[in-house]
Amino acid sequence: DLAGFGVGIVDREKVITGETIKAGDVLIGLPSTGVHSNGFSLVRKVFGVTEESLKTRYDELGGATLGETLLTPTKLYVKDILNLISKVKVKAISHITGGGFYENIPRMLPETCSAEIDREAVRVLPIFDLIAKAGSIPERDMFNTFNMGVGMIVAVAPEEADAALSALKETGCDAYRVGRVISGEHEVVIR
Repeated sequence: DLAGFGVGIVDREKVITGETIKAGDVLIGLPSTGVHSNGFSLVRKVFGVTEESLKTRYDELGGATLGETLLTPTKLYVKDILNLISKVKVKAISHITGGGFYENIPRMLPETCSAEIDREAVRVLPIFDLIAKAGSIPERDMFNTFNMGVGMIVAVAPEEADAALSALKETGCDAYRVGRVISGEHEVVIR
């Protein structure tokens, strides 16, 4: 295994805390490039990963091998987010890592708010459909383990949503509206 991490600093007045989130705010999804670094124990179990199985080509993956797909480099969002925060007031950011939607999104929400995710809006990558099918994994469990094609979610005021999407497109990020903040009990609702 090879692992790494980064440490950074931020001026206190520039810290994005989520304190100003309120019902009606827009949730914007930044696409992932694949599994990233989460859920590999489940992936190994589902596919019985061996050297040979990693070479298996799947039509569902556009003819790519399982190994090629799983080794797709993780998307880093630094340039996208730096450009975004220079153009609009980002209220909160959630990195969709281990724990998927259900564990990560609530971390950015005040206790009186929930996230309503539009399931039809989520651009699920083919690898996740293949994992779910091969492992007979319920959709809720998939959204609780994987990023499902959304590597990061940002919250902005509704009047800034279009500007936020434009700022993300400037850096080549094909971001899109994935949901909204609603009054609730600090949970994620996928509809």
